[in-house]
Amino acid sequence: MQPGAVLAMGMTAARSLFGPKAKVTKDRGRPLESPLAPVAAVTIHPSAILRLREHDEREAEFAGFVADLEGVASALKGAVR
Repeated sequence: MQPGAVLAMGMTAARSLFGPKAKVTKDRGRPLESPLAPVAAVTIHPSAILRLREHDEREAEFAGFVADLEGVASALKGAVR
């Protein structure tokens, strides 16, 4: 099976899929090169959003998470298999 996209959610997943140099804070929001799929990216883990205490910070992280998902969906639509 060859997936069209891989999205690692959180640091553990990012490092497992992309190696020890992968960093969510540095790599989030941009496409990554990967032999796993034509579209590859990392984002924050959804549970990290739920743990944020400040409403404004939680809203900002949720918006960033949604933007990451939309970016992968958009890239997936444009990927040639």
